[in-house]
Amino acid sequence: MDAPSSLADKLASKTASSNSLDSSSKSSSLGSKHGAENGVLRDTPFAYLEGEEDQDQKNDVTYVCPYRGPVFGALTITNYRLYFRSLPLRDQEPPLVVDVPLGVIARVEKIGGATSRGENSYGIEIFCKDMRNLRFAHKQQNHSRRTVFEKLQANAFPLSYSGKLFAFAHAAAAQPPAANAAVSAGWDGWAVYEPLAELRRLGVPNDMWRATKLNESYGICDSYPAVWAVPKAASDDFLRRVAQFRSRCRLPVLSWINPRTQATITRCSQPLVGVSGKRNADDETYLSYIMEANAQSDKLTIMDARPSANAIANKAKGGGYESEDAYKNVEINFLDIHNIHVMRESLRKVKEACYPTTDDSKWQTAIDSTLWLKHIRCVLAGAVRIVDKVETMSTSVVVHCSDGWDRTAQLTALSMLLLDPYYRTVRGFEVLIEKEWLSFGHKFQQRIGHGDNKHSDADRSPVFLQFIDSVWQVSHQFSNAFEFNEHFLITIVDHLYSCRFGTFLCNTEAERVAEDLKHKTTSLWTHINSSLDQYLNPLFPSFTHGAEPVLRPIASVRAVRLWKGLYCRWNPGLCAPQHGCQRTRELLSKQDQLFKHVNELRLKLNNRSNNMQTTTRLASPMH
Repeated sequence: MDAPSSLADKLASKTASSNSLDSSSKSSSLGSKHGAENGVLRDTPFAYLEGEEDQDQKNDVTYVCPYRGPVFGALTITNYRLYFRSLPLRDQEPPLVVDVPLGVIARVEKIGGATSRGENSYGIEIFCKDMRNLRFAHKQQNHSRRTVFEKLQANAFPLSYSGKLFAFAHAAAAQPPAANAAVSAGWDGWAVYEPLAELRRLGVPNDMWRATKLNESYGICDSYPAVWAVPKAASDDFLRRVAQFRSRCRLPVLSWINPRTQATITRCSQPLVGVSGKRNADDETYLSYIMEANAQSDKLTIMDARPSANAIANKAKGGGYESEDAYKNVEINFLDIHNIHVMRESLRKVKEACYPTTDDSKWQTAIDSTLWLKHIRCVLAGAVRIVDKVETMSTSVVVHCSDGWDRTAQLTALSMLLLDPYYRTVRGFEVLIEKEWLSFGHKFQQRIGHGDNKHSDADRSPVFLQFIDSVWQVSHQFSNAFEFNEHFLITIVDHLYSCRFGTFLCNTEAERVAEDLKHKTTSLWTHINSSLDQYLNPLFPSFTHGAEPVLRPIASVRAVRLWKGLYCRWNPGLCAPQHGCQRTRELLSKQDQLFKHVNELRLKLNNRSNNMQTTTRLASPMH
């Protein structure tokens, strides 16, 4: 199912094999319709990616499908994927295909032992990060399980076995002309985000804000980007002092500025006040600089993403929150978004509810009990509150949680998406992710666990997934406000796990620079931008005139719904094939044809009318 690809991935991936219950054609973004044209053709039913090599093949494996039952077939393991294809028992019976990038695998376990006697009781079970569990049965007598297990462990978790992620082999094996073609065609994903260019788009530098490369060597804050925008009144030495009073030295830095009112969104981490309520004159002055940079308001709002109880508890660890007594003209709001551990447990319950089977009579109760939709609602509601302060009240907002790289990123990115139509375009959304998530140090490596076998690591959490879900919720409410479609969002989620591209690797900008990912891996945005058509929303731009540039979604339990197209896509009973986007394209194409036909008829009518008038004048008697 996965398409072959060059470094530029000139022909981007389409939806997966249409004949598989486990690779639903409507929702998987890891395959391509161009496989045989661009791939490395070998004696297998799929086309290999650049750098993809066989690791193991077994022709006598049974896939225990939770919907069709046991299916006999062949299993191929490469350094990128696990691929199973059934052997049809009857002519014209479509094969069942399972195609899983190894980066999606969270853990692999052996089931059964030498004494196991039940049918299909001896084999391997694979637990995936994309809501699936896969079970393969092996014959005990030929010991095929051993090598499959070993190859899966070594290639799904290369960092735990002194190996490298597939993204490096994929880029190294690609042909140089492909990379050059990507650059010349404007597809180069690594060039999508340029910090100074994005600041200029926002109108910075200006009278109140300046750009600085104070952190160019990442010496002030190793989890922040090299380029910051800060109040003009703050000198570099002053910024160094302020950083010392913020957790991980993550001092307030500009994320977005309203070009009309100059109200801003800045982001940071919690202040180090501790149980004794320590104060820091530099930090207090710095927040006053942020407030004074906005002449429209004499107030500053701090949005603390945490529940107030959690913020208070953090004082015992040396953290805490800003006191309204210490910080003049500042109001603080707690947004009640829970921590990474709560979110991880919530998603686990969603998986239990959606896969592999469900009880229709208890479906809604099961989903409600996961609290996932409640958590999504809290993120949406927090972003809407920020939008209201910035847009309606013209008040600047400072956003933080504890360390400022999880919930803070959710809130800043989502509120910027609601405030600025640019971020609702494909390019703008890529910039938004590069800026608010990647450059500001969301710990993708730790949260996703790329290439390591520590599946129970307490740092794992679906924080970025919640953000993408929240974006989908907004796009569902405003279907013509986004240039991109659902497939675009699913593609991002799929390659968040796949390890095929370098975009989401590492934890910080500093680490990506040290690993030289820009030159040693391919960007996901290269892959997407080289074939945009499949990711575009046919309803964009809106045909209604005077559409609101600012979106205000309804953040209530009644409006938030489970994203079945993502979470339920492997369960055919919950997510029937949907072709809404394709059908919309067809209708819009038909509409264009009809408009064209109407214009042609009008032209003919006008020509006929003109001819009749000319004939009438010629036939008129002269006086």
